Amino acid sequence: MTALKLIAFDAEDLGVLSTHLQDAVLRVSDMTYVPGQKRFAAVVNRFNWETAVKTGDKTAYQRRRAGLRFDRVLRAQLKNVKPTVEERVLSLLTIQFEPTDTPSGRVTLTFSGDAAIQLDVECIEAELRDLGLEWDTKFKPKHPGLEPGGEAGS
Repeated sequence: MTALKLIAFDAEDLGVLSTHLQDAVLRVSDMTYVPGQKRFAAVVNRFNWETAVKTGDKTAYQRRRAGLRFDRVLRAQLKNVKPTVEERVLSLLTIQFEPTDTPSGRVTLTFSGDAAIQLDVECIEAELRDLGLEWDTKFKPKHPGLEPGGEAGS
């Protein structure tokens, strides 16, 4: 399988990154904000939706180690994420952009459990890159209400 390397410079590009990162998991210790470099970075274990959707075969489920970085970050705010709880595992649901004074705005990484990271950015400048390591998994993330036969709101 070809490794992903994606760059985002606008909200549409960021939506593509968000799609590839849906259900990615990471530990709090696997992310950092470096104010002096205006950079937020994380190493995640992303679920390989491309393979799972194409084949529908549960033996094809995989996770891949990937790096995510945002440049031109002016500030990072945490909601229900404590940097001192380093082993906590977060599950990424979506990444969204809200413009403020174009091209500036807020990038929000929303996690399950009402956790979020909000990045105030000069502009969107992000990269997602697979780091090579991949492994099989037996489990496909589930989304109640969105799965066939699932009930909305469950």
